[in-house]
Amino acid sequence: MNDNYSDIIHLPHHVSTRHPQMPMISRAAQFAPFSALTGLDDAMDETAQQQIAEIIDNDQWIIDNEQLSIENAQLSVDGQQ
Repeated sequence: MNDNYSDIIHLPHHVSTRHPQMPMISRAAQFAPFSALTGLDDAMDETAQQQIAEIIDNDQWIIDNEQLSIENAQLSVDGQQ
């Protein structure tokens, strides 16, 4: 053992006469994991869904514009013949 504690290592464990001992289940609850940022997961999921929807909308806009360009090009070619 460490010599620094040799003067107290064999002393009896202190038990308070004023305060009752905390039950084991309550002591364990103090160290249980907790969510410090309640709702963060839900907020992140919602943001991700919104971003996915925006990406899909943007992709659809690009596809629609590509189709319009192709149709305009075909009309130009048909009009020149």
